[in-house]
Amino acid sequence: MTKTIDMMQALTRIMESNRVCCWFIFFLFGENKATSKELLRPWPARGTPPARPPPPPQTMATNHHFKRPHQPLSSSSTSYFYIFVSIIALTALFLVFFSHYTTSYSKPPMRLQSIKPIKQYVNDDNGAESAACDYSEGKWFYDPTVRPPRYDETCKEIYKGWNCVAGNRSGAAEIVKWRWQPNHCALPPFDPLRFLESHRDISIGFVGDSLNRNMFVSLFCSLRRVTGEIKKWRPAGADRGFTFLKYNFTIAYHRTNLLARYGRWSANAKGGVLESLGYKEGYRVDVDVPEGTWAEAPSFHNILIYNTGHWWWAPSKFDPVKSPMLFHEKGQPLVPPLSPETGLDVVLRRMISYVEEKARPGTVLFFRTQSPRHFEGGDWDQGGSCAHLQPLSPEEVEQLFSVENNGTNVEVRLVNEHLYEAVKGSAFRLLDVTRMSEFRADAHPSTAGGKKHVDCMHWCLPGITDTWNDLFIAHLSSIKVRN
Repeated sequence: MTKTIDMMQALTRIMESNRVCCWFIFFLFGENKATSKELLRPWPARGTPPARPPPPPQTMATNHHFKRPHQPLSSSSTSYFYIFVSIIALTALFLVFFSHYTTSYSKPPMRLQSIKPIKQYVNDDNGAESAACDYSEGKWFYDPTVRPPRYDETCKEIYKGWNCVAGNRSGAAEIVKWRWQPNHCALPPFDPLRFLESHRDISIGFVGDSLNRNMFVSLFCSLRRVTGEIKKWRPAGADRGFTFLKYNFTIAYHRTNLLARYGRWSANAKGGVLESLGYKEGYRVDVDVPEGTWAEAPSFHNILIYNTGHWWWAPSKFDPVKSPMLFHEKGQPLVPPLSPETGLDVVLRRMISYVEEKARPGTVLFFRTQSPRHFEGGDWDQGGSCAHLQPLSPEEVEQLFSVENNGTNVEVRLVNEHLYEAVKGSAFRLLDVTRMSEFRADAHPSTAGGKKHVDCMHWCLPGITDTWNDLFIAHLSSIKVRN
């Protein structure tokens, strides 16, 4: 029904803009011939019937009428003539209407402002990217002419649940056609060969939860496309890693949920401090001890990208009543027990200090900001979903993520508040991906994730984490990396 109304409205607009054609048809088939003055009369406003011409004066003599001389035609010839002209005229009108309709409605709807990409780059005197450009603030725009993705679904490192093209996710091919446009400059296009050439004898470590793995896989698949000489190994306790032999360039992922070491805790029959407070079980979190999966990473890698956050607001894992976080320092429980928010602050301070102390001289350190989830109608275990096929509007973003609304996905900005404070005065640089990602509710695996619940947390690959890496590489281009 809506489509029929749209078509009628489109036809009305065509008739308004093509009234000469419409009056021509009326001239051919109307019962009364229209004069030239009538044809040029403006088309009446939509919904207003055209004014009828005044009746002729009653005193006009019949002999004042003028009859145009003509040669009579046979009835059959007249019929064939009008049938032929009818077909031509109606066909022309149909083609004009169809062309206008397809032009107006074939493009994907643009809920965000349509803007032209900025082509200039902000460079310093040495040709390096200037830090003056804030890549994290901008808009997404649809570019149907975008080149093929830098890799495809055949990259074997893509986790099955993130392979949205192979998983037949609706609109998966459209995800990469949205491009990020910073407000005041351009985000340089990714050149994998140039990147490898400029990062010979360099090692990059991604340390964090599965969202950092999402980013790690994106970079690996992008580089894998241009070279086949790769060695698979797990340096410094990494969960997975690869070396591109021709360039002696290594990339690795170290899995850790909280950064700090943690494990199950149960009450001791002999009693203790926590037992005296009524705790029977939970998770022990050592705020001053890094998890073993990445403890050696600072002394191995030249560039490190850290993240944490999702697991700190995960009541299904760390239930505040049934299985709370019980923070320890120097082997002893912290009393009174800390809330998860306070515990996060302590862990961030301790881990940042640890990395700065253990890192090799010249190591470049990044902390990536929180990746947003887009669950609507409930959390992941409450029937929440993310059935969007295009980016959100700014108003929808605020509705989902505003701290004041305290919605399902509020943890993204809450975690960032803690992170911003923790990195002040440290050697870490912030890699801010939050704002650009908050719009992209359309870029999650959703029902194609292969899980019992809808995945509105991880990202499709190829997808938005490719843009995260563009942002990361743009920052690296302004930093001199020492071997």
